[in-house]
Parts: sequence; C-alpha cells; structure tokens
Amino acid sequence: MVDNEASVTTSSDIDVLHEIGSLIAAADPLHTVLARVVTFVTAAVRCDSCFVYVLDGDTLVLGASKNPHPEAVDRLKLRVGEGITGWVAEHQEPVVVSHDASKDPRFQMFQDLPEDSFEAFLSVPVISRGKLVGVINVQHRQPHTHSKREIQLISMIGFLVGAEIEMARLEEENSELSEQLETRKLLDRAKAILQRDAGMTEEEAHLAIQRQSRQRRKTKKEIAEAIILADDLRRGKG
Repeated sequence: MVDNEASVTTSSDIDVLHEIGSLIAAADPLHTVLARVVTFVTAAVRCDSCFVYVLDGDTLVLGASKNPHPEAVDRLKLRVGEGITGWVAEHQEPVVVSHDASKDPRFQMFQDLPEDSFEAFLSVPVISRGKLVGVINVQHRQPHTHSKREIQLISMIGFLVGAEIEMARLEEENSELSEQLETRKLLDRAKAILQRDAGMTEEEAHLAIQRQSRQRRKTKKEIAEAIILADDLRRGKG
C-alpha cells in the first residue's frame, strides 16, 4: 500500500544522488559497486534488510546484502519469474508489500535467509537502456507502509546505477575471459614441455599437471607456471 505523501527531495536524498554520481565516475569492480548500492539504498530508506541481485542469463544471483551473508552471496540464485524477486525481474515492475510478505502468492522461502520471515517487502527492477540488469529488495521486520518518496527514490537509484552495474559486470566477464585465455596458454606451453622432455602424449601431460594440482593443492595454472619456470632456468633464461 502506498500513502499519499508528497514527493519531496530532501538534502539527504541529494546527498545519495551525489554519491551515485561519484560511483558512476569511479569504474569500480562489480562487488564494490553492488556494496555501494546497498549503502545508497540503506542511507535513503531506513530498513532492516537490503539485497541486490544481478541478472546472469536467465538467473538472478545475490550480489550484495546489508546483513552479512557470505555463504549466500554469489551462490543464492533465482530463476527469472521465481518468487517476488523473480516476478519483478520478469515484469520489470516494482512490488510493494506492506505486511505479511510471506503470504503473497509470489513469495518463495529460502532457509539460508532469515529475512524471508520479514513482514514488509519493496522490490524494484534495475534497468539499463531498457534491459533488466538486476533487482533491489528492501525489507522490514515489522509491517511498513512504503511512502511514495521511498518507492520513487529506490526506483531512481535502480535506474541510475543500472548502467554502472552492467558495465562492471561486463568488465568482470572480460577479465575472467582474459584470465582463462592466459591460463590456457600457460597450460599448453607446460604440456608441450612435458611432451618434449618426458615423452608424454598431450593427454598424459594434461593428466600429470592435473595430478600435481591435486597433490600439491595448487591451481593448474600455478603448476604450469612452475614447469615453465623450471624449463627457463634449465635453459638459462631465468
């Protein structure tokens, strides 16, 4: 239920919008951006819980929360259309529940999140250029009538940070792809060394690196780097 409170921009609202401007100019990593979005939202609206989900394909992934949930961040996932959050993502429209949120027919319980027992729920889509980027959830332990200002301000935050979240997510994906390519090059080089010096087949070299990775509790990249370094030293390149 939404009250008839007039739309008033307070000095604190202006401060939040100014901080968002700073965020957009900062080009921070994705999780830093998401953590600051939580800070913006909780500074703009007093609440007991705040979650920020990021869209990954057709899945919403929990990226940040007001309350510590290290076991759930990057692991808790919802399909678009699943639960209230998924409904918001699917329809790209806010959902406002002032009390008995768990009785909403779209609600879905997650045992790892005690916030699911909270009474009031405000969920807004995060949009960038007409494309869904994520969802922001604000929750209260007690019944709470969300004012027009609260709904408009959280929606505005979602609109303003959408492009920054999308940019940070794409940069993270590009960084991961670059890391994967670098690792692949190192593994290929290490396998070639083992094939040349130990007479292994490519498959045998791959299995040898994999076995050393497990035994030494090192990544395959680290094992490959060690093989390459040893070869360089042996050849006087170090």
